[in-house]
Amino acid sequence: MRSYSLIAPAKINLYLEIIRDRPDGYHELAMILQSIDIADQINLQAASTEAIHVYCNHPQVPTDKSNLAYRAAELMARQFPHVFSNFGGIDITVTKRIPVAAGLAGGSTNAAAVLVGIDLLWDLGLTKSELEELGATLGSDVSFCISGGTAIATGRGELLSPLPSLNQIHLVLAKYRSLEVSTPWAYKTYRQEFGNSYVKNTEDEDLVPRANAVHSGEMVKAILDKDAVKISQKLHNDLEKVVLPAYPQVLQLRELFASQEGVLGTMMSGSGPSVFAIVESKAQAEIVKQQIRTAIPDEDLELFVTQTIANGIQILQGIGNR
Repeated sequence: MRSYSLIAPAKINLYLEIIRDRPDGYHELAMILQSIDIADQINLQAASTEAIHVYCNHPQVPTDKSNLAYRAAELMARQFPHVFSNFGGIDITVTKRIPVAAGLAGGSTNAAAVLVGIDLLWDLGLTKSELEELGATLGSDVSFCISGGTAIATGRGELLSPLPSLNQIHLVLAKYRSLEVSTPWAYKTYRQEFGNSYVKNTEDEDLVPRANAVHSGEMVKAILDKDAVKISQKLHNDLEKVVLPAYPQVLQLRELFASQEGVLGTMMSGSGPSVFAIVESKAQAEIVKQQIRTAIPDEDLELFVTQTIANGIQILQGIGNR
């Protein structure tokens, strides 16, 4: 039976600036996205029926049509109906290691893995650009998750300009299992409180100059220099302005990280509630993790030592003739 196993890494935001409203109801954003080595495993197997099934080891993850991985398979079936009818259905098994509802693109990276996996399973021969274009119709982060690494993301997050990849910058990441922050709520609240500061110019510009124009230029330079200290100093997330006051646990994590020796910088990722800290070394990351655990012995708090990586979706194993 034909099957593929893929590794689907999480992502963090090193930079997130909200520029203005868009006509489609989304926000115009300037972000710098970074893959990290916390990852889910996605197994795809050709099924004997024409049905799409999703299975997951995490009870909070839906397995119906609301699951982004399911929707990715459905999208491929619609795009390539003749191929779908030839190969039949798909069984998708998701082994979750990325925290759920964490602002780490867990659902998006699962969808990205399904797109890549079905391309292989059905011998479609799609280019990375074609896969990213399909991914953009599913969600703003899906395109990035396909290629991964380090990139400037503009538009609503789907327009990507790759940067030289950052390898092995060490991080500690924290997330309360039971805590969720609604992304629509975060952006709506930001619009209500800070919409008067939005840029009024609606003309499109080249991606890198636009990012520079909204003050992410210094972060880009720090990334080009692979300078972890400067990157840490330039961390920025507009959504902290609304999430931190409303979620004291997230604020506490951020302040606690900032007070630890060896932490170069700390920030909430995306709309939260995950908080990460950049540290000097893996050994220091383990020390900081233990210090946070000692300060907050709550079993609901998940803590991870992780690092930046240069890739997105990776093939772990493939079985069957191509």
